[in-house]
Amino acid sequence: MSSYKLIASDLDETLLDSEHCLPKNVREAVLAARKKGVKFVPASGRNYQSIQVTLRELGLYDQPDEYTISFNSGIITENKDNHIISMEGISHEFANEILQRALTLGDLCVHVYTAHKIWAWNVPEIERFYTSKLQKMDETTEPNLAFLAGEKIIKCLVMNTDAAYLHRLAAEWQDITEDIDVSFSANRYLEFNKKGINKGTGLVRLGHILNIPTKDIIAIGDNYNDLPMIKTAGLGVFMANTPEELKSQADYVTTLDNNAGGVAEVIEKFVLS
Repeated sequence: MSSYKLIASDLDETLLDSEHCLPKNVREAVLAARKKGVKFVPASGRNYQSIQVTLRELGLYDQPDEYTISFNSGIITENKDNHIISMEGISHEFANEILQRALTLGDLCVHVYTAHKIWAWNVPEIERFYTSKLQKMDETTEPNLAFLAGEKIIKCLVMNTDAAYLHRLAAEWQDITEDIDVSFSANRYLEFNKKGINKGTGLVRLGHILNIPTKDIIAIGDNYNDLPMIKTAGLGVFMANTPEELKSQADYVTTLDNNAGGVAEVIEKFVLS
């Protein structure tokens, strides 16, 4: 019998298919695991507001004692009334420095996340299309972040479809990221959270709240921002569609990708069998 008590799963390119839909076999597997008493926790870089449709499909929407990790754990919510139980952000000064560097370069889209809204600069049509099914963004041409004075900024990111370019930028910007958690996602985002705020530490915090040790947790993901929780969980799983250079750091790699329902494969193999 499985000893796992909680499954934490990334959403995009992991739980959801390439059209950002929940595959039927994944939904059925998650519901079967929940029926056995195993908690299922979405763990996303997105804001929690954008996850509500998926929560409905999984029977987790507005439910007490069910949880969501969002903003790479910048915010953890109880699903009932989207009650925020943990919130950690970055400084306005740091976020503004990222914005200024990106605007100077001119070839980067910028997202700045507050608890309730995403502000975006220099949005190309390819990004507008990509995010249209995921989350609402408010586009702006403000030259700095003075207009957000008094609002807590949870995280920020820059976007470009050249992933190698983003990795070079991460190296070049190390002069300002000593106190920042830097990660990559969706092969298009370079993300910045407060130091020590990532999906791994978020999983530990939620485990403490629920009295579930990390050895009893399964974490499933597909990209660099998932790596901290993959390494933290008792069973860390990368999807078949994960970048090759990351796969060796997982305990298990699925044979099925996100379109075929790799999350269902994990649940059937390690929870339901």
